[in-house]
Amino acid sequence: MFKGSFPALVTPFKNGELDLETLKKLIEWHIGEGSDGFVPVGTTGESPTLTHREHETVVEEVVKAVAGRVPVIAGAGSNNTLEGIRLIQHAEKVGADAALVVTPYYNKPTQRGLIAHFTALHDCCDLPIIIYNIPGRSVVDMTPETMGELAQLPRIVGVKDATGDLARVSQQRATCGADFCQLSGEDATALGFNAHGGVGCISVTANVAPRLCAEFQAATLAGDYAKALDYQDRLMPLHEAIFIEPGLVGAKYAMAKLDLCSEEVRLPLTGLQDSTKAKIDAAMAHAGLI
Repeated sequence: MFKGSFPALVTPFKNGELDLETLKKLIEWHIGEGSDGFVPVGTTGESPTLTHREHETVVEEVVKAVAGRVPVIAGAGSNNTLEGIRLIQHAEKVGADAALVVTPYYNKPTQRGLIAHFTALHDCCDLPIIIYNIPGRSVVDMTPETMGELAQLPRIVGVKDATGDLARVSQQRATCGADFCQLSGEDATALGFNAHGGVGCISVTANVAPRLCAEFQAATLAGDYAKALDYQDRLMPLHEAIFIEPGLVGAKYAMAKLDLCSEEVRLPLTGLQDSTKAKIDAAMAHAGLI
């Protein structure tokens, strides 16, 4: 169910408020460009600066706009287990297909704490759960052994792996099983990730180049790595340029260049420096987007 290119959707703003009309237009554009599903209100969706009500509104509106055409994996992570329960139960209520749950950030739980946290979320609803392992942001790293223990729960179905360690894919196949859904959380290494046994990417770059990212993923899943490498060469400068500053800011700038949405972000994030904009412009030209 969860394979291919899943844009980690940006949340459009207009004068500081949610821009839901633009959000709906983005959904239609992405589906037309071949995106395989959506992940709203993750880090790229600026979840840290959305209110709880805004978070819930974005999930609800994305589910409505998609109308069952592709899967929606709703961001539902928190470092507060009770808050995570609220978010995941809301995602289930409004019809999301799965939930993306980040390892609890800042409070640095042990592996035993991670098991307790994810078990509580698993037991509170009937949604499939994708674990989001991103130690660079959350500080805590879920080990393959811990993930293997959690994978025994029927609704812990996969991982968004943003460790950047390609060996993890094979290690997690060993502990979680070959059917455990492994999605890359890092655009630049998604080629190698799928070669090791991954089945897709929750992608920041797909906000800007959804068709190229979807075709790239399709090539890897068909085993055509020569074709995938051609796409990788086109996309790699864009992967790198978008992340010179925080990736969602780079993505929104590039989307504004394509007249898709405003480049507006919320503090403490700020707009890009001119030098970064120039590098993104060059990368978009290299990819054939402008």
